[in-house]
Amino acid sequence: MSQSKIYIAGHHGMVGAAILRSLRQQGQTNIITRTRSELDLTNQLAVRTFFGEEKPEHVYLAAAKVGGIHANNTYPADFIYQNLMIEVNVIDAAFRNGVKKILFLGSSCIYPKISKQPMDESALLTGLLEPTNEPYAIAKIAGIKLCESYNRQYGETHSIDYRSVMPTNLYGSGDNYHPENSHVIPALIHRFHEAKVKNASRVTVWGSGNPMREFLYVDDMAAACVYVMNLDKAIYDQHTQPMSSHINVGSGIDITIKELANTIANVIGYQGMIEFDTTKPDGAPRKLMDSNRLKTLGWKPAIGLREGLHNTYQEYLSSVAVKSNS
Repeated sequence: MSQSKIYIAGHHGMVGAAILRSLRQQGQTNIITRTRSELDLTNQLAVRTFFGEEKPEHVYLAAAKVGGIHANNTYPADFIYQNLMIEVNVIDAAFRNGVKKILFLGSSCIYPKISKQPMDESALLTGLLEPTNEPYAIAKIAGIKLCESYNRQYGETHSIDYRSVMPTNLYGSGDNYHPENSHVIPALIHRFHEAKVKNASRVTVWGSGNPMREFLYVDDMAAACVYVMNLDKAIYDQHTQPMSSHINVGSGIDITIKELANTIANVIGYQGMIEFDTTKPDGAPRKLMDSNRLKTLGWKPAIGLREGLHNTYQEYLSSVAVKSNS
């Protein structure tokens, strides 16, 4: 593997940490990182100074403010502002300091609330977004278009190659288990574990349980990121367009939230009742990504949902044990 100097923005986050693990497993040693306290990516001057001093050659832009439906509904200004600032500052400072390759990580929420299923890359900007996470989605769309715009304006003159990948719902090592600000899988793992420990007779899950969602284990996502970043430019260009250059990354399989809840309960060993609170929002009725573009490029995931949930729960148990002993 080439030892180009690589900066991972957001290496403490779930995806960034997985990318760091993946690169190290492949023998990459010339990697630089900064914690949030060391470098505030919403601060333009700080970001420009960092890039001017470090001069990385490749950048994985995995830094973002993220959260579930509740967090997105409660803090919409924070979600759009912070994510826009991170993207603008990193991509522009990278360009100004000679970074040749960027991989920007978006989200499946960039696609319209009502989309033909599965959603392929051409669905972008064809309809209204899901209101509960529209600010976050708008910021992620802007990140895609930033990469495309820099490529269109400076690709030939400066030999830059800025790419974007759109992950489906991710879970796994390093996830956030906060009861209010977490995504559905960590939230359910935490809830069912607590119910098992307390021998609770029932667990209540938000929404009707009918929406369908697709999930991908985070280590599979990291492997896909490294794969896409290292694809030959001619091959990448052959399967994308200048103004539709992003690539979906998913498992290709979706299940209902009700099925997910039952699977997690089974993995954890919770045997009580599961009920659904229909007064809570469901979000989009279905979100399945068409990942055929990536499949055609030669990549597919390796870890199934049940195996991934088992791995995730084992790590959760380890984290709970660490907290109880600290």
